[in-house]
Amino acid sequence: MSETLTIALSKGRIFKDTLPLLAAAGIVPVDDPETSRKLILDTNDPTIKLVIIRATDVPTYVRYGAADLGVAGKDVLMENGGEGIYEPLDLRIARCRLMVAGLPGGYEGTRRLRVATKFVNAAHAHFAAQGRQVEVIKLYGSMELAPLVGLADCIVDLVDTGNTLRANGLVPWESIADISSRLIVNKASMKMKHRRVQRIVEQLQRAVEEA
Repeated sequence: MSETLTIALSKGRIFKDTLPLLAAAGIVPVDDPETSRKLILDTNDPTIKLVIIRATDVPTYVRYGAADLGVAGKDVLMENGGEGIYEPLDLRIARCRLMVAGLPGGYEGTRRLRVATKFVNAAHAHFAAQGRQVEVIKLYGSMELAPLVGLADCIVDLVDTGNTLRANGLVPWESIADISSRLIVNKASMKMKHRRVQRIVEQLQRAVEEA
């Protein structure tokens, strides 16, 4: 009997974009993850399971070995750190940008900025690299509202089309990073289940190159 592999995924855009890549690697869920209430999904391969969790929890499951592999956005990896995991492959899906945005005019003066974001660590690191003092206010949603009501001078958030920024009178100030989803692997799994993990990595890499 082959050893079991567990792959951590999250519902939504990343999952939908990952499905064709998994299929190219010969991994197809038996149940529809968008309609099933199951948190552990069987696949056409009885030795491969999919666990469905919050996107921000994927690196944690992989880091602690509850999942052997996972798919996580680069923004989540930047925010939570990459200790205990490998990041062997950029899947080139769910692309967007992590940006600083605010009202037109950009940075005015040298006073300490107030920044609203859920990406607290990424924001601190970005502004520290510029030598700029900031106060980071953690929010969980509706970032665009913060500059409009005077809660913050700017926001750090993911930007795809930019439509939401424009609709609220905000503009991009600067880009922090290009974001896409990455395949991540538990370090112990890469060692103990190397042959099977490496085969999936190579199959997904071919699927990405052919997409």
